[in-house]
Amino acid sequence: MTAQVMATAMNTAQVEPVTPLGTSTDAPESGGGLPELAEPHKLAPKDARSLSKLFFDRLTILEEGTPEYQYARNTLIEINMSLVRYVAKRFSHRADEMEDIVQVGMIGLIKAIDRFELSREVEFPTFAVPYIVGEIKRFFRDTSWSVHVPRRLQEARIELAKASEELSGRLGRAPTVRELAELMQMTEEEVIEARVAANGYNSASLDAAISGDDQDSAAALADFIGMDDPAMELIEDFQSLAPLIAELDERERRILHLRFVEELTQAQIGEQLGVSQMHVSRLLSRIINRLHRGLLTSR
Repeated sequence: MTAQVMATAMNTAQVEPVTPLGTSTDAPESGGGLPELAEPHKLAPKDARSLSKLFFDRLTILEEGTPEYQYARNTLIEINMSLVRYVAKRFSHRADEMEDIVQVGMIGLIKAIDRFELSREVEFPTFAVPYIVGEIKRFFRDTSWSVHVPRRLQEARIELAKASEELSGRLGRAPTVRELAELMQMTEEEVIEARVAANGYNSASLDAAISGDDQDSAAALADFIGMDDPAMELIEDFQSLAPLIAELDERERRILHLRFVEELTQAQIGEQLGVSQMHVSRLLSRIINRLHRGLLTSR
């Protein structure tokens, strides 16, 4: 059970009060009255959740296609990029694959943002992670990186290289996905797919060994993709996990909050509770096992 999974479920079970942010300034008029964030991708998880709600709420009343709408949508993408990187780490087994997987996961994030509604009464990470996971799994399933790249992406890859060179010379910096999409008259999702295809020829194929030279011990990437990750399975159980957490006593909920929301170590939790690190470890194991049993019973 990963920290991200538990933290999201904790916040689904019990919404915490929002604390004021000191890093925000008033947005320009084009921002539709929303705060302007200097580095939205660096927000703490709690701030990201509260600001996402604010931006989603404003998105429902803004007219699609206006500068205000684009500002809100683009900021939501940046605020929640950490979700993509979290999921990508579950699939990346080589450093040079990471950015490709993140780019694919971004497609899922954008789809989730475009389809999310506050009326669902579910936290955005709960809603978004399955989209991100789905896009990454679909990419691995439908393409073999260095062997098979769809023809439309091969063609888009060439156009992307030309557009990137043109914009880099004009802007004096690397162009953003949005700038490339506008020049190429493509959607942001299509630009991201083309970027991944451009890197596909240098990436490992599904049959490549992940590590080691011993054929008996080396595992194929395809084998890992086919394996079910228990942590990923729990993503589908957020709705079930939240009420189970609500049934825990106050001390047990506090321990989970300290460990998975505030991300304290077991030793730090022990200091706050006045018990040993070993005792905290036993308590956590007991609580998590209880939640696992509850999930199995509810299925």
